[in-house]
Amino acid sequence: MKNPIVLTGLLAALLGGCANVQTTDYKRPDSPAKTAWSRPADPAVSAVGTISPSWWQEFRDPQLDALVTRAVAGNFDLKVLASRIDVAGAQIAEVRAGALPSVDIGAGGNFDKTTRQRFSKQFSLGTQVSWDLDVWGQTAKGVQAQTAEFRASEADWRAGYLTLVAGVSTTYFQILQLDEQLERQQRALVKNRQILAIYETMHRNGLAPDTQVLRQRAEINRLTKEELELRRARLVSEHALATLVGVPAGELKVPPGRLQGNVQAPVVPAGLPLDLLARRPDVVAAEYRVLESHNLVGQAKLAQLPSIGLTGRGGTAAFSLGDLLKSFTFGLLPSINLPIFNPGIKARVVTTEAQVKVFENDYKRTVIAAYEEVENALVNLDAHRQQNVELRQQVEQLERVAAQTQVQLAAGLISQLEVFETERSLLAAQLELLASHQQVLSDTVTLYKALGGGWAPVEVANAGR
Repeated sequence: MKNPIVLTGLLAALLGGCANVQTTDYKRPDSPAKTAWSRPADPAVSAVGTISPSWWQEFRDPQLDALVTRAVAGNFDLKVLASRIDVAGAQIAEVRAGALPSVDIGAGGNFDKTTRQRFSKQFSLGTQVSWDLDVWGQTAKGVQAQTAEFRASEADWRAGYLTLVAGVSTTYFQILQLDEQLERQQRALVKNRQILAIYETMHRNGLAPDTQVLRQRAEINRLTKEELELRRARLVSEHALATLVGVPAGELKVPPGRLQGNVQAPVVPAGLPLDLLARRPDVVAAEYRVLESHNLVGQAKLAQLPSIGLTGRGGTAAFSLGDLLKSFTFGLLPSINLPIFNPGIKARVVTTEAQVKVFENDYKRTVIAAYEEVENALVNLDAHRQQNVELRQQVEQLERVAAQTQVQLAAGLISQLEVFETERSLLAAQLELLASHQQVLSDTVTLYKALGGGWAPVEVANAGR
């Protein structure tokens, strides 16, 4: 009896020695490093003090806060991501079940009647317990891989949450900008109709050519067309916001509001620590999938080793139900499976090793893209803030000009037409300033999103659940 056991052990050792089953500890893939942001050097600040988890509240707009809360509860893209977390969590238990014993119980009866023979009957009851022992930790590696996918799904949800909040914020800012543009566009139309009335009076008195009247009418047509376009854009933006919130387009109505004065642009701290990039959910998700592929390689390698199974059977049979439980039969069958000539197992190892390269390069691509997003956000925000300062000064100067023209008009030094032209120039500059303010707000949202939106850092490693 000992010789077969010894022989089996030798075969297992021989197979283990021939197969490459060595697994390595996980190590984060090397990726292009960044020592500092290109923004001018400033005193470093703590990551916690840089971005609040509820960063959208820094815009000081209660309606925005309410929309974000409603979107987080109702957005269907976010619900899909949450459901994927549930699926990944359930799959952990499914993989873990592979290392647990399975029990089957069966009962039956056999009834025979042959011509000129007595009717016969037999009853049986049996059970079988099967258990594939996870001697080498193959199932444990599978559990680690699926747990990494679960963590990646959680990071996907955080990335979707961040994208959703950013989308709600920028869309809401666009709606308020369009409201102010519509208000100013209507004022511009009033001014231009007044100018047209002056030109028409001058033309009737022979003081202005017909072309001047036609040109002014064309200007009113242009402004009216722009007003119609602004109304269309507002409705479309409102529909987009409704979809983000999770209600049918047309069911959400945002009251007309003002962007300037009501929505404040928060001051982003000058010193941005590089570790904020590690908080980006998409980077975390990409690294967890590298970890998952690493564990799948380990699982595939361990599948080359012998598998040990135990099967226990027990049952009873009798010709009557009363005698069914009077005698029992038990049996135990240990088995060892030696995967010596299974090309599928070796091919699985090669496949999983190739997949590791895919996920490692995807992780590096995600890191590189993240660096670009942060740098672009910093450049855009700084540039648009400087432009906003110049536009604000331009508007202030044109407001002074408009005030002086009113004085000159009262003194009879200039005509009402010159006053209207000055006010029209002022309105154009104010619209540019409004668009600049909206751009600064959107750039701030983009920067917060690029830096990870205040999520806590995650150390990617194998962990239980």
